Amino acid sequence: MTHQFLLEIGLEEMPARVVTPSIRQLKEKTAQFLETNRLSFDSIDHFSTPRRLAIRINGLAEKQADIEEEAKGPAKKIAQDAEGNWSKAAEGFVRGQGMTTADIFYKDIKGVEYVHVNKFIPGKTAQAVLPLIADVVKSLHFPVSMHWGNHEFKYIRPIHWLVGLLDDQVIPFELVAVTSGRTSRGHRFLGSETEIDHAANYEEKLAAQFVYVNADERQALIETQIATLAKNNQWHVALDEDLLDEVNNLVEFPTAFAGSFAEKYLAIPEEVLVTSMKEHQRYFDVRDSAGKLLPFFVSVRNGNGEYLENVVKGNEKVLTARLEDAEFFFKDDQALTIDECVNKLRNVTFHEKIGSIYEKMQRVSAIAQLIGQEVGLTDTELSQLDRAAAIYKFDLVTNMVGEFPELQGIMGEKYALMQGEDPAVAQAIREHYLPVSSEGELPESRIGAVLAVADKTDSVLSFFNVGMIPSGSNDPYALRRQTYGIIRIVIQMGWNFPLVRLQHQIAEIINQDSGRFGIELAQTQDGVTEFIKGRMKQFLSARGIRHDIIEAVTNTQQSDLATMAEAATILKERHEDSDFKPSIESLTRVMNLGAKGQELLAQGVEEAVQPVLFENEAEKQLYEAVEQVEAQLNQRTLSENYEALKNLSPLIEAYFNDTMVMAEDEAVRENRLRQLFKIARMVLSFASLDLLIVKQ
Repeated sequence: MTHQFLLEIGLEEMPARVVTPSIRQLKEKTAQFLETNRLSFDSIDHFSTPRRLAIRINGLAEKQADIEEEAKGPAKKIAQDAEGNWSKAAEGFVRGQGMTTADIFYKDIKGVEYVHVNKFIPGKTAQAVLPLIADVVKSLHFPVSMHWGNHEFKYIRPIHWLVGLLDDQVIPFELVAVTSGRTSRGHRFLGSETEIDHAANYEEKLAAQFVYVNADERQALIETQIATLAKNNQWHVALDEDLLDEVNNLVEFPTAFAGSFAEKYLAIPEEVLVTSMKEHQRYFDVRDSAGKLLPFFVSVRNGNGEYLENVVKGNEKVLTARLEDAEFFFKDDQALTIDECVNKLRNVTFHEKIGSIYEKMQRVSAIAQLIGQEVGLTDTELSQLDRAAAIYKFDLVTNMVGEFPELQGIMGEKYALMQGEDPAVAQAIREHYLPVSSEGELPESRIGAVLAVADKTDSVLSFFNVGMIPSGSNDPYALRRQTYGIIRIVIQMGWNFPLVRLQHQIAEIINQDSGRFGIELAQTQDGVTEFIKGRMKQFLSARGIRHDIIEAVTNTQQSDLATMAEAATILKERHEDSDFKPSIESLTRVMNLGAKGQELLAQGVEEAVQPVLFENEAEKQLYEAVEQVEAQLNQRTLSENYEALKNLSPLIEAYFNDTMVMAEDEAVRENRLRQLFKIARMVLSFASLDLLIVKQ
């Protein structure tokens, strides 16, 4: 016989952004709890609203699975003395197993007898185990938590009620002076308290109290209501996924409605209008069939359709006030010049340990030129990049961005175009913020991409330089996201980005005029390189690259981001080839011995391989092949170099069959080690192949 168990955590209204991740977390932790406690189940339903997180376990077993296992204890010579008396070690062992010395038997393991007991632990009933689910409730973590009353306990919001039902029976547990029961609460204004008679009737009971507890059903209802409004008015309403999720988590009983605003506000840039509606009021914008913005909006009320006209008027009034401000700011900003705004940035601090935003712009301008030349921008593009870098933060001191920070970069582009800047410069000003999330939109223009990389590179180098390095989950300046953005942009553009060399060059440029740039950079920041490689590992993992391949391409002498990514792709595509295993094994053997050749170089031993010291044909053939590969290494693609190295495999096998590397003659031995090191060095420019896990 199986059961259903319902758990509901009743809270004050939670921030919409935490509802979805919190209910996922509750579901996952409940599944872990059941597994740990040996209670089998069929499935877990999850429910959420702004005021509750709930799960229902279906097909829950009557009791835990019984445990029958053999436990091994100390050796016989430790368990008993010469007279056959049990030692404290033996008594302690059986006591810990819930057994007695009468249950002991011996088993021989590799010639030594050890104490053993057979344990049988009967499973507890689900009713006896489920009160422990209070620990699951307490274990949930949130971005921000709070205390309430005199409680030391912290949670996302105060807990007001708890429901714990095994079928129709209450499972008692207590949390912060709240005892579980069967009483839930309906909609704050339309509903009332309700008794849940059985776990299976949860949705039905709450629906009667104007609460749709199933978030998916609630969202589907919102989508249907908005689609009806759009159809009736011949509108097009795009349902932004993030906004839809947020709106869904703000309501328990949704009713969609439409409102309007004066057409004069359409003269304000569209981005301002959309931001005012979406970010500040949680409204969906409305467009015609051609995609043109219309003076209407759609929103969702947490309630029914009664007095809806009053709700519409109230929302229109609030939006109009915001649009009035936006109109004023937009007109007022037009009196500002870009040069005036840039000059104001001298007095705006980027960070107290790093300097002003103006100084950051000076550094980024220099870094951008270096990177622009590295990736092959034309003279025209470099000139446009220079102008963009000189002004790209100017909109931070405009009234519009002060009121709507979400529009930084966007208003910069608008105002730059209005003041006659080159469209390429204006576009780069907007694009330098991209991507704004881990997998967000990337810059489309080469100038915008270089400026974005330069700005993010400066941030990483500057914060690391003053010891402000992300640790654990603490990353207040989003350096992980910015570094991940650098990697995505560079790889998307197909640019070379040699980490170590660029770091040195940037430090040299900045340190030549530290007064202008505001800081002095350390010539070498190994921590930065490792930090960026850490984000590269994350990038490759997200794209399905095996762990060992990731380690192989990031733990090499290679510091170019694009090369790492390309090498990982090549190994991913080729690791199923029939000749992959023998080739990797041959090259790995070379790398292991080649390390000794590297030690010789460190000791100052002559580097050149001397053919006169060869003693067999295999040495000569490998030498000639390696010389050809090395001569063309910089002219070939990475894929071609991989093939060339792989093709050395038969010659390497013949070499090892006919040649004793560690010969007694010192000159011969060192010559052979130098030869192997030459191969190893070329391999390491591709990947540390010795870190690959090769299938047997």
